[in-house]
Amino acid sequence: MAASAVVRRLSSAPLRDHRLLRPFSSTGSESTITVETSVPFTGHKINPPSRSVETTPVELLSFFRDMSLMRRMEIAADSLYKSKLIRGFCHLYDGQESIAIGLEAAITKKDAIITAYRDHCICLGRGGTLVESFAELMGRRAGCSKGKGGSMHFYKKESGFFGGHGIVGAQVPLGCGLAFAQKYLKEGTVSFALYGDGAANQGQLFEALNISALWDLPAILVCENNHYGMGTAEWRSSKSPAYYKRGDYVPGLKVDGMDVLAVKQASKFAKEYALKNGPIILEMDTYRYHGHSMSDPGSTYRTRDEISGVRQERDPIERIRKLLLSHEIATVSDLKDIEKEVRREVEEAIAQAKENLMPDPSELFTNVYVKGFGVESFGADRKEVKAILP
Repeated sequence: MAASAVVRRLSSAPLRDHRLLRPFSSTGSESTITVETSVPFTGHKINPPSRSVETTPVELLSFFRDMSLMRRMEIAADSLYKSKLIRGFCHLYDGQESIAIGLEAAITKKDAIITAYRDHCICLGRGGTLVESFAELMGRRAGCSKGKGGSMHFYKKESGFFGGHGIVGAQVPLGCGLAFAQKYLKEGTVSFALYGDGAANQGQLFEALNISALWDLPAILVCENNHYGMGTAEWRSSKSPAYYKRGDYVPGLKVDGMDVLAVKQASKFAKEYALKNGPIILEMDTYRYHGHSMSDPGSTYRTRDEISGVRQERDPIERIRKLLLSHEIATVSDLKDIEKEVRREVEEAIAQAKENLMPDPSELFTNVYVKGFGVESFGADRKEVKAILP
């Protein structure tokens, strides 16, 4: 199949429930391309993987489309928040999409991922849908957490996504616990615990890493270093901002987190290592375009020139666009068509989510596990339900 035909198939393929596109097999479109990562990997107590990464035209096109979909989703979330259709905290991921996509390209849904509150794109990458995402953001029943979690608490256990978490660093011990279960059950899978540079100094992180190393758990700690913990630059909060070295006795790898192929290579390498040897740390050098959250303009502690400089030189979507054009896999027009299709899908998903109802008031009492303060089933067939107010 010619490259132009692959593009047409990608851009016109109806995505069921607005899920991310997954690479398909097509004769002639699976020729292997070898690409060198933007910068070398830097290892701590480990020999880093090769900079040469194998990919295919189909994979590169899916990377472009999926990251474009994530970018458009986050830009739309910005508008919905300003329109007061999204309330509460809202942390956007635009700029960091290559981490979510590159990680998924190296693992399976049997592997586990757990992250902090910047979680929309991670959930989408795990198999969530646009409708589920927007419904959750707007507090509707069709949301991935039934409209009760909101922006910070996306969840999709059936796809190996164990949630966004609001307490800084608290997801890391949980991620190591997931790795403990995987080893105990001899599943041959790994857990990725994602956290930001702002959480890298948390004591619980080091405690969890210590016991993971003692027990050789298949835990991969991923520091998404976007260089600002809220409005605090890394050099102001960390004596040593070389986060991949923080494990001391645990190996680490520094990765260009704005290069989706580098993330894919590092994640594959880390999974193979963790299954044989135990925990490893990946530091993803990345950048967020929005402020810390929607309440942060993101311009008081960094300059506009800094932000535009990253956009021009390191943007993950533009890097893939250049690869597609230089290898003549797609034309400028082809890629614009894909972006138009992505925009349409996002608009359709928002419209569907808006039509969805708010949760029933009875949902206030579900998923409460303190006896006497939630919904309890009783009776011979356990079908009678009662709810007790505190």
